[in-house]
Amino acid sequence: MISKVISIVLGGGQGSRLSPLTATRSKPAVPIAGKYRLVDIPISNCLHSGIDRIFVLTQFNSASLNKHIKNTYHFSSFSEAFVDILAAEQTPASATWFQGTADAVRQSLHHLTVHEFEYVLILSGDQLYQMDFEEMIAEHIQKGADITLATIPVHANDVPGFGILKTDEDSNVTAFIEKPKTNFESWASEVSEEMAAQGRVYLASMGIYLFTKKALYDLLNGNEHPDFGKDIIPQSIETHKMISYQFEGYWTDIGTIPSFFEANLGLTDDIPQFNLFDKNYIYTRARMLPPSKVSGTLLDKSIISDGCIINAKSLSRCIVGIRTRIGVDTVIESCYIMGGDNYQTLEQIQEARATDKPIMGIGDRCTIKNAIIDKNCYIGNDVSINCGPEVIPDGDYGLYTAQDGIVVVKKRAVIPNGTVI
Repeated sequence: MISKVISIVLGGGQGSRLSPLTATRSKPAVPIAGKYRLVDIPISNCLHSGIDRIFVLTQFNSASLNKHIKNTYHFSSFSEAFVDILAAEQTPASATWFQGTADAVRQSLHHLTVHEFEYVLILSGDQLYQMDFEEMIAEHIQKGADITLATIPVHANDVPGFGILKTDEDSNVTAFIEKPKTNFESWASEVSEEMAAQGRVYLASMGIYLFTKKALYDLLNGNEHPDFGKDIIPQSIETHKMISYQFEGYWTDIGTIPSFFEANLGLTDDIPQFNLFDKNYIYTRARMLPPSKVSGTLLDKSIISDGCIINAKSLSRCIVGIRTRIGVDTVIESCYIMGGDNYQTLEQIQEARATDKPIMGIGDRCTIKNAIIDKNCYIGNDVSINCGPEVIPDGDYGLYTAQDGIVVVKKRAVIPNGTVI
């Protein structure tokens, strides 16, 4: 059964809502939890479910994603397993960029023809969840479905952000509406007692689709509609057997800075909703980094990745990415520090200090709250970020942006000594 499945991970568009984290990288390449990339989530779910033939479709800023995939997912020469990048390309059949989710898959179908498969699992590259796709596939086959939508029960106040569907008693999808704003009370569906008790009675599409090969080809060939959610799925209800597979675990769509920030800091909870310590661990690039070294620092509810040198006074509810340096007497609260791609040499550090320039990482006597520090930043000594009595207005301020009270220091930014943000 699983051997007949090919998975396609959609890399998304420009990712403008996640800017500036997507200024130089695609959404699936954005670092998460200090040492992973977003794309590692759907790929790991596939591999733990026994699905090991995976295409990742990309279009914007794909260089770092290509590098990550190349350096991470290696399989035996005697295996048919692969994780391959399919970047948007001009062909005799199409001279345009991907116009949407369905169009991206349509333009990539010719790459699938060399493989034997019966089912295509289509996933998003910017979601955080742990899911056994084998159960979903088994239900798809058992019910003789052409299309299966993974769905999650949501509250009424979440409905306007999702595609909402209705089902009958056999889980057949009978209606679908894309992001309704008002008058959606009649769209409540049959859910478990636990979900109903929480008021989660509306079935939202998770952007995870399972198609039989024939249904996918029939729907995409000769059809120019660009999106699955807006076009293909609603139009297929009357022509194909479509069922809902309800998922009740943790799932979040990481499409905005606030959702990205909360998803990361949520990992520091005593019992996080997304379990990094589960037996179905996340696969990522294996780096030969030294263990982290912490001196004189009070750590509370924080995750420290490999290769860090930390001399801070305290870190509270923080994610600290690989190769992070933090100076003495620095206080950091509720922050995601992505770390660095390399270390500075001792000679470079001495030269920077001699010229009163910041070194890579975070300097001495800094105070930083509610911030995301992108990779390879140089934050000097005595810097204060987001510690004032008033919330910084939303906007782009050159070296950093502010959104919903969260400051994002841009990749490779240099913040001089004594700066107050």
